[in-house]
Amino acid sequence: MTALQHVKPHAHYTVQLPRSDDFAFWRERARALIQCDIPPDKIAWVEPGGTDDLFSSGGMRLPEPPADAPPVRASKRYLSLASNAALHRDPARFALLYRLLWRLQRNPRIMEDKADPDVGRVEELDKNVRRDSHKMHAFVRFRQVEAEDGEHYVAWFEPEHHILRANAGFFRRRFASMRWSILTPQGTLHWDGETMREGPPAQKTDAPHGDPVEDLWRTYYASIFNPARLKVGAMLSEMPRKYWKNLPEAALIPELIAGAQQRESEMVAAGERDDGVRPESLEAIGEAIEGCRKCPIGCLDNRAVMGEGPSDAALMIVGEQPGDREDQEGRPFVGPAGQLLDVHLERAGINRSAAYVTNAVKHFKFTMRGKRRLHQSPTAKEIDTCRWWIEGEREMVKPKLVLAMGASAARGMLGKTVSISKVRGQAIPLEDGSELWVTSHPSYLLRLDGEAREKQAALFDADLAAVRARLAELAEQ
Repeated sequence: MTALQHVKPHAHYTVQLPRSDDFAFWRERARALIQCDIPPDKIAWVEPGGTDDLFSSGGMRLPEPPADAPPVRASKRYLSLASNAALHRDPARFALLYRLLWRLQRNPRIMEDKADPDVGRVEELDKNVRRDSHKMHAFVRFRQVEAEDGEHYVAWFEPEHHILRANAGFFRRRFASMRWSILTPQGTLHWDGETMREGPPAQKTDAPHGDPVEDLWRTYYASIFNPARLKVGAMLSEMPRKYWKNLPEAALIPELIAGAQQRESEMVAAGERDDGVRPESLEAIGEAIEGCRKCPIGCLDNRAVMGEGPSDAALMIVGEQPGDREDQEGRPFVGPAGQLLDVHLERAGINRSAAYVTNAVKHFKFTMRGKRRLHQSPTAKEIDTCRWWIEGEREMVKPKLVLAMGASAARGMLGKTVSISKVRGQAIPLEDGSELWVTSHPSYLLRLDGEAREKQAALFDADLAAVRARLAELAEQ
């Protein structure tokens, strides 16, 4: 007799979830129940603190799948949406996900049906959770407290959904060198620089109300406020009023909005361009980009990667953006493309350690494919947004020659897109008297094979040789 024959045809089953955000547990149980052919209306999914369904048999042991049970079908799109939707606070979400998974076994293409109500609801839950995570990334504000063993930073946040643990990696990576705690009504996270701990729910009174750093932050916020770009409706959409109570800069917003029209008129009259105050050192730029969220890339689960090298380097090498390896180590060009670059630099006689190496975009833009993070090219708008930082680095280093590798790096330096094939091998004068040289990105070579790679590698070597010769000429001037 198979395990399936042990299943009572009219039985109801209860699955007790250990945590409200435990998608992995739900997925394991759901797979087993599908293989036992248990329909959605026979299962009650109960979160911690919940009660069993009136007709469920809470004491009945869940059946084991038969040995010859077919594998469970679950498309990548389903898993991507479901893993996020499972974090929603809707108590019916797990039943919805199981019902959709059950239907997927009969109709593998159901996720393509935009008119299907179950698909539409899962997409809505996913969107709500992603938005809540985005708000957490943007509006968590750490306040400094004095502890017996040194500085500690504490933040209070009130998520709408069960997103706390899912976003632990984002804050661990972004604030790796700080000792911090995030307190929420759902639970707490504590990072000591090496280990992440979880704690019980907290109350707002457990969090500090302010610290001296907030005066500096309010001054900075007021200085970067640009009235010419003010759109109150869009601002409230991105920064709803319910988050203002936890933001030190929020107290300034009504006054800044009220004076926006007058300030804009003054700016126009004076011909000003108000971009705020750029940090005055490379170290300060490195600290500032850690908190930059001016484009969607900065809100991903990544870390800012600052340039490195001598602060007075004659050569600045600019790439597109950090890759997966660079994001993990916090250093530019340490992955496969960086290793290939080192080979070609050495071949050309260029000492990398004497150059300042950085990227036009400071955060890693990626999309998830299972457990892998796959590179995505930044948009023109994202590159232009990050020019603020790359221009600051160039002002500090004052290189005689800038080597831009790839179209994104060239746009970051010029503010416009150029064709590499048309501008490579020639000097492009920059406004500060330095020269820009453009070549391909080493990652482009990694994507080629055979004769195509040999041809492009030869062009890359020729560009580096020309840069080496030009550096020698500039050194004699």
